[in-house]
Amino acid sequence: MSNSFFTKPASSPSPSQPPSSRQKIIDYALRKLGAPVIEINVDDDQVEDRLDDALQLYREYHYDGVDKVFLKHQVTQADIDNQWVPAPDPIQSVTRMFIFDDLAVNNIFNFPFRFSLSQIGTLGGLGGFGGRVDLASIDITRRWLSLAQQMLNPEKSIRFNKVTNKIFVDMNWKEEVRVDQFLIFELWVVVDAEEFTEVFNDIWLKAYFTALVKRQWGSNLSKFEGITMPGGVTFNGSQLMQQAEEEIEKLKEDLDLRYSLPIDFMMG
Repeated sequence: MSNSFFTKPASSPSPSQPPSSRQKIIDYALRKLGAPVIEINVDDDQVEDRLDDALQLYREYHYDGVDKVFLKHQVTQADIDNQWVPAPDPIQSVTRMFIFDDLAVNNIFNFPFRFSLSQIGTLGGLGGFGGRVDLASIDITRRWLSLAQQMLNPEKSIRFNKVTNKIFVDMNWKEEVRVDQFLIFELWVVVDAEEFTEVFNDIWLKAYFTALVKRQWGSNLSKFEGITMPGGVTFNGSQLMQQAEEEIEKLKEDLDLRYSLPIDFMMG
């Protein structure tokens, strides 16, 4: 905790420079609220907490707060016995899983590949061969193959919890996978703001963080509501809180409508 109840930005950079660190976005928010012309009655630790709150919401719902990656995991006997796979931090969600099998995935001579290859000769003008292109039949057959794949070897159901960091896959582990086989997981991971500092200059994050600090300021001032200070000064923290609440609700609505990924992107 700082000793002073009145926080001022310390050696703020030029306002023309976009925020690129925790301290710079804090300085930006305080200037936005009126510092150093106006005393911002928020403690340093309170400002840090509000920034953590803003970043948490940004990572969970903003499409720029996460990134899609693929995780390769080699199956161990412990995985088969536990029937789950440990997930590294910081994963936001798990969407899909693929079993990397040399006999199926990597075999270029499997039936779908041979069927696709057989159709090349029917395409007019390719390789000097003439003939009519029957795209309708090809499309119907491909749909049939996709349906057969879904029925005979459907995608596995995945359950993931960020608290336990365990990826559960609903399948018969002892029969469907073997030791040293690879599982490929499609993941959404949290973007590290300390590494990718452009996060601090996100227009929505700056506005939302500023509104959170404003609400904290109003909450602090509301403790002195009705008290007349020397010189006849009075505080109106309730009005400040109300303004901040309206701004926060509008920004949350914008996050949901404009900046969030579709719900099915984050399933798992």
